[in-house]
This record gives sequence, C-alpha cells and structure tokens, in this order.
Amino acid sequence: MWWCSMRTGTVTKDTPMAEQLPLLQEGNKAQTYLTVYRVMLVRERQIPSYEHQFRSSADAARMLATYLADVDREHFVVCMLDQKNHVIGIHTVSMGSLTASIVHPRETFKAAILANAAAIVCGHNHPSGDVQPSQEDRAITHRLSEAGKLLGINVLDHIIIGSAGKYFSFADEGLLGTG
Repeated sequence: MWWCSMRTGTVTKDTPMAEQLPLLQEGNKAQTYLTVYRVMLVRERQIPSYEHQFRSSADAARMLATYLADVDREHFVVCMLDQKNHVIGIHTVSMGSLTASIVHPRETFKAAILANAAAIVCGHNHPSGDVQPSQEDRAITHRLSEAGKLLGINVLDHIIIGSAGKYFSFADEGLLGTG
C-alpha cells in the first residue's frame, strides 16, 4: 500500500483519478505505476534434422529447405548458433505474402539474444522458386550484418531457398555485409 502525506490519504493503483486530482492541482505528483515485464524464449516444437552443426552453406540450406518445405508464402527465419556453429534453434521472424516479407533487425535478433546465440544464419524462401536476390534482399542482408556487428552476434550467411533444391548463399557469393 502506498501512502501520501497530502489530505487525500491512501493512494493505491485502484484509487480513482478524481481523488488524485487535488494532488495534481496543488503541483504535487500523483502516484504512478510501472509495468513489470518478463521476457522468455519458449520452445514450441522440434523438427527432425541431420544437421546439428553448420559447416557450410549447403548444411544450412538443407535445414532451411526442410523447415520451409510446405509454406506457400515468403517466410523469413533465423537459425541461432552457438560458438561452434551447433544449431541452438530456429525461429520464424516474419511471414509475408507471395513476394515479400517485412524484416526488421530488432525482430531478427530478439530470439538470438534470448537464446544466447553467438551467431545466426538468416534464410527465407522465394515461393516463385527463383533464388536470385532482390535489391530488398541485398539491403536487409547488409542491415542485419551491421546490426549483428553492433550486438556481437555474427551473421554468418543469408540463404534464399528456391525450388528443386536450389539455394543462393550471400556468403558463398561474397555479398554478406555489402549493400
């Protein structure tokens, strides 16, 4: 219970604003309440995988292709890795339309921070099957790479999954971190 030395008496979170108004009119601050948050990473499910450690873009592409196999829209995901590139988990950052998915560094790194990841591999599918990166793909890759440097979480690759086992790796093409 909170006490107030003014004539209003006891002030709690349930005290009507009308009773607190005399305090405001006399130049005193009314009692305020701060919201307390708890942030948690929740394990949703598990998927079968033979790749427990990424040694190449092909390893990451196989896992991403399995995870994104049955989606009909563009999905942007992040694979979270420990210091030895063992996969900690995978998180869907956003689901978009047939041709686009909105991605922001804040949302991309949120799960990685909570999982204490040392590195991430980003990936998304192109429902059209074409693996060539768009200008937007190139721009977000650069932006995520810069954000990762700031946070101390390495962006090892950004992989685009297409059809028939095809994929595009920004790291393999030397485009990681370039605008």
